[in-house]
Amino acid sequence: MWQLYQFPLCPFSRKIRLLLGEKGVGYELLRESPWERRDEYIALNPAGRTPVMVDDTRGQVLIDSNAIAEYFEETVDAKAMINGTAVQRAEIRRLVAWFDQEFYYEVTGPLLFERMQKRIVHRQPPDAGALREAMRAANQHLDYIDYLIDHRTWLAGATMSLADLAAAAHISVADYLGGIDWTGHEQTKGWYSGLKSRPSFRPLLGERMELIAPPSYYEDVDF
Repeated sequence: MWQLYQFPLCPFSRKIRLLLGEKGVGYELLRESPWERRDEYIALNPAGRTPVMVDDTRGQVLIDSNAIAEYFEETVDAKAMINGTAVQRAEIRRLVAWFDQEFYYEVTGPLLFERMQKRIVHRQPPDAGALREAMRAANQHLDYIDYLIDHRTWLAGATMSLADLAAAAHISVADYLGGIDWTGHEQTKGWYSGLKSRPSFRPLLGERMELIAPPSYYEDVDF
């Protein structure tokens, strides 16, 4: 069986967990705190980031969330998540990159640093200004998702895709950390509510990061 190295609030690992859940691929979760820089983990992945997937029986190691997603798209026929025409697949990949890069660097990353890493690693309080800036950026990103949902059934087109999973993974982490104000974002809220109700999503919502509790509505599908 595959083993997935991750920590509960890693958005890139969440993206892969959603993908594997949709495809029905079994795996074992292994907790990895990349900020600890364990020698054994650095030997496995010199970049020191999560996720990493390992199948010891076949001697396979997969590194980087997009490389992992592409691997399972190529090897598991069930529930294609990079689908459609070449143009549609390009749009899916564009949006995955948008959330993994723009949303992460403006929203998820700063929230993780201020509200998780500072508390767990540095024993410091968060910077209020940095939190306000991340929440302001989150609001702008939700405006963009509202626009997409106004014009499409799912983010990249007519069917659910890896773009939806990537976006939901990042939003779920930001929401856990109290960085999302849902006011005025009914389109995005409805889309996200639908994803939260899927069997692939439920295990993520039940997990908790030590010392950090999510908002009371976090697990609710109707929030």
